Amino acid sequence: RKSIENKSKGPEKPRRPPAEEAQMAAAAALTRLEIKQHRGRSTTGSSSLRNEVKKELTAEAAFPEAQTRNNQGPSNAVKEDRSSFSVTGVYFICPLTNASISKSERDSHIKEAILMKFADDPVRASIMMIHTFNKDKEKIKIACETLGKYIDNICNNPSEEKYRKIKLQNKIFQERISELEGTHEFLQSVGFERKTLQVAGQENEEDFYVLNEEFLNTLEELRQYKSELLSAEPVRAQLDRRIQIFRPSPQAAKFELPSDFYNLTADEIKREQLMRSEAVDRMTKLRTKAMRERDEQRELKKYNYTLLRVRFPDGYVLQGTFYARERVLALREFIHSVLERDWIPFELMAPGGQKLKDESAMFIEVGLVPAALLTLTWDAEVLANLEAAGQSHTNMLKQELLSDIQTLV
Repeated sequence: RKSIENKSKGPEKPRRPPAEEAQMAAAAALTRLEIKQHRGRSTTGSSSLRNEVKKELTAEAAFPEAQTRNNQGPSNAVKEDRSSFSVTGVYFICPLTNASISKSERDSHIKEAILMKFADDPVRASIMMIHTFNKDKEKIKIACETLGKYIDNICNNPSEEKYRKIKLQNKIFQERISELEGTHEFLQSVGFERKTLQVAGQENEEDFYVLNEEFLNTLEELRQYKSELLSAEPVRAQLDRRIQIFRPSPQAAKFELPSDFYNLTADEIKREQLMRSEAVDRMTKLRTKAMRERDEQRELKKYNYTLLRVRFPDGYVLQGTFYARERVLALREFIHSVLERDWIPFELMAPGGQKLKDESAMFIEVGLVPAALLTLTWDAEVLANLEAAGQSHTNMLKQELLSDIQTLV
């Protein structure tokens, strides 16, 4: 009968393995599940946490891509058509995976990358988790100091059994430790086991974290973990400049930006566009200095990022994304990084013709948001010296960038 049923089904189609992104999301989801399960049951310390997470991570290929799509939320969300924009969006570099990720994916990608680290380094993964997943800095500080105190008590009194036990229902533990993400994982990864113990003078048993005695031989490691815990910072993605080089074009001063660049919702952006005509009328009317300054400050709050283009003397255009509150110095360093001769001095002029001499000025203060085309001029004396030495001062940009040159449309 089985053979007949198999024949009626026909040959099975081979399953495609999940994409790399799907595998990472599935693995991270499994890790999250494993971490939650560890909070509710007795564990055998850091080796168990590491081994079980490793076992779960090796099973990600068995999960279909549909699982990943479910984890990413509803798929019927309205998406912005970015085909006509000057840049497709704001992107970041994850310091853990070195991947370039969109603004909307940044937080979830970093969380998944941290959870993936539990397979190899659960202590440092849990420290990252504490400092990154929780947002209240004061609560994080108090939790880390309390965890550090637990470690100090053990290291200073290794023969005292009472310091190797942490009562889970203890008021201080509940208020300072228990509710923060990553704290339970940290305790487990440094050698604590969750146990149910009889308490003297009580009928009911209670839950404790108990340090495995074998970890008393590695007190220096405990001190090191405490030091890392107290000095750690949140895992932050770095803004991806998204360097692009364009051929000379009259379109260089034309910008069309996606909503990523604004500290506004899509509906608010539309309303802003409708109100521009009113703004023109307002500019033509007499206003006091206080009124102008108030309007300027309100305008500044609309922008988080800016798209800057720099036109070189030969017409080539360099483009990069910046925070609106970065300083002119960051742009100068960006330009130097793309030059074959990074030592050549230059001047920058804003769209209005004013020279940008104050390197400490923020882009948002000098009117370079949400986008601007600047003009670069070389130092005339240096160019004269190069010519006198028979050296070319054309094609100043690095050749690897020119090999990927694009055309503005």
